[in-house]
Amino acid sequence: MRGPDYNRAVPLYTRTGDAGDTSLLDGSRVRKSDPRVEAYGEVDELGAWLGLVRAELSDPVVSKGLDRIQRLLFALGARLADPGGRIAARQEKSVLAASDVRRLEQWMDEIDTEVPPLRTFVLSGGSRSGAALHVARVMCRRAERRMVALGPAAVAPVDLEYVNRLSDLLFALARLVNHRAGIVEESW
Repeated sequence: MRGPDYNRAVPLYTRTGDAGDTSLLDGSRVRKSDPRVEAYGEVDELGAWLGLVRAELSDPVVSKGLDRIQRLLFALGARLADPGGRIAARQEKSVLAASDVRRLEQWMDEIDTEVPPLRTFVLSGGSRSGAALHVARVMCRRAERRMVALGPAAVAPVDLEYVNRLSDLLFALARLVNHRAGIVEESW
């Protein structure tokens, strides 16, 4: 049986952040400029951008893969908002594992069999969805830098591995989407 708080409606506004602070998942209050808030904010921004990418895509397989990534980014954001590390023990959907990193690597390996070998640096751009994936890649790198800035004790190694590998995948996906659209990459 479910308790009274299970899936209760969440208000759109609380007024608790009007003075510039917010709550972390452990209940502590921090400034909205706190490095931890910056880190999970960047992850949230990346997830939102991937939603925009999915809206531009016509490839259902790539869209489905990005859906899974968006869900894992939500989990990552929750982990970053939980300095005590209590959420993973309570919610299975907040788990990020080495198998998730391997899944990204496998997808990149599949992409490498379809796109021409990379022999030079390429300029970002191409199709709308390809260009949007390049933007997602740099957003992912920015999120990674914010996570690294928290220090090794604040971020699980698998979380950093995932974000590092994700930026590589986003680059590979941009190449794939552009290749499938018949757009030749511009070399630098």
